[in-house]
Amino acid sequence: MSGQGSRGAKEQGSKGAKVLRITLTKSPIGYSYRQKRTVRALGLRRMHQTVEQEDTPVIRGMVAKVRHLVTVEEVE
Repeated sequence: MSGQGSRGAKEQGSKGAKVLRITLTKSPIGYSYRQKRTVRALGLRRMHQTVEQEDTPVIRGMVAKVRHLVTVEEVE
């Protein structure tokens, strides 16, 4: 039961969290399979497509791996 309470606290804390607006600006063609998969995992499928993701360490790490292919803006 105590595990459920801690999850609820995290959800409440994320309501005012920052959001990252990520845009695919360069094609992943010619780059490694892992980088292509990272772009897809971010939710990007087409050139100049923009998605909004929560600002978490996981998303930041994924963006760092493909920083040469995307542009990132912080939105509140």
